[in-house]
Amino acid sequence: MIGTERRKPLNGTSLTVDMHCHFTSRRADELALPLRKAENEPTLAAIAGGSRERWANHIDSLEDRVRGFEQRLRDMDRMGIDVQIVSPGPMQYFYYLPPEVGREASRLVNDDIAALAATHPDRLVAMGTVPLQDTGMALEELDRCIDELGLHAIELSTHVNGEELSIERLRPFFGRVEERGIVLFLHPLGATDGRRLTKHYFINSIGNPLESTIAVAHLIYDGVLDAYPALKLCVAHGGGYLAQCTGRLDHTATPEYTDHIFTQLPSDYLKRLYFDTVVHDPREIENLVRRYGADHIMLGSDWPYRMGETDPLGLLDRCDLIASDRAAIAGGTAMYLFNLKITAA
Repeated sequence: MIGTERRKPLNGTSLTVDMHCHFTSRRADELALPLRKAENEPTLAAIAGGSRERWANHIDSLEDRVRGFEQRLRDMDRMGIDVQIVSPGPMQYFYYLPPEVGREASRLVNDDIAALAATHPDRLVAMGTVPLQDTGMALEELDRCIDELGLHAIELSTHVNGEELSIERLRPFFGRVEERGIVLFLHPLGATDGRRLTKHYFINSIGNPLESTIAVAHLIYDGVLDAYPALKLCVAHGGGYLAQCTGRLDHTATPEYTDHIFTQLPSDYLKRLYFDTVVHDPREIENLVRRYGADHIMLGSDWPYRMGETDPLGLLDRCDLIASDRAAIAGGTAMYLFNLKITAA
C-alpha cells in the first residue's frame, strides 16, 4: 500500500497520476500457457493473417517494459507522470482456466504486481485481479488483495467467458466490493463477437469501446447499480460509447422496452461512474467533463501498449478546460478515488 512518502512533483505543482497502465506476470503466463487457446482471448481470436503476426510481434517487443520497472520509470519521467496505478495486462484475467488454476494464476499476478509496486512505493500503486469464474474464490482473493497485499483496486473484464457481469451469481462480489470501498476498473479484452472486426484492428478501436458500453448497460438495466449504489466503478477508454449514446439509453428505459423498473434514467446512473482520458481526442475529453464533471475523469496512458497515449499530459493541455478541472483530471480525482496518501513535497 502506498504510504505517506513525500516526493517533489515532476510538473512543479501537484502530483500527476496515471491510472491506466499495465503489468504482466511471467509466472502467471507460464502457468496458463498450456491451457491458453486463441478462442479464449477475443483479440487473438478475431485478428487474422498479417494483423495477428503484427500483434504478436508487438506483444513480444513489450516483454521487458511491461514486466519490469526501469523502463517504466524512465517513461513515467518522460511523460511527466509522478504515480502509476498499475493494473494487470488484460490478457491476464485467465477467466477461461479451471477455477483452481485460475485462482492460482490470479494469486501469482497479484503477488507479482504488489512486489513491483513495493520497489518504488512513492511511484507505483498496485491493482489486482480475481478469478471471477468462481464467485467464492473471487471473494477470497478480493479480501486477500486488500488485507494482505494492500491493493487499491481490482481490474475486471467486460464479461466472464460470455457471462454478463450482471448475472446473479456475481452479486455477492459486487456487494463485497462496495462494502470494502475498493475501486473496480472495467477494462475490455477485444469483442465477444468479432466476426466483422477482423480487419484494420477494428477488434480494438471499435470492439473495446463497444464491449465496455454493453457491459455497463447491463449493469444498469439488470439492476446492479441499483443494488450497490456506493460502488466505485471506473470504465476504461473514456467509458466506450457511453458518453455518446445516453439519449438512446434513456429513451428505452420504459416498460415498452425492458422489464427493469428504473429509479432514475440510465444517464443518471452514468454520473456515478468514473472514466479515463485514453480517447486520443481533446474534444472527447471535453465532452466527458461536460457530461460527468472533472471530478469523475482521470488521466490515463494505457502504457505500454500501441493503442495507448504517449503524451497524456500534452493531450490534456490541448483541452479547453479551466485550471481546476485540468488539475483534477491530472491527479486530484485519482488521489481521492483511490485514497492515495502520498503527498507532494
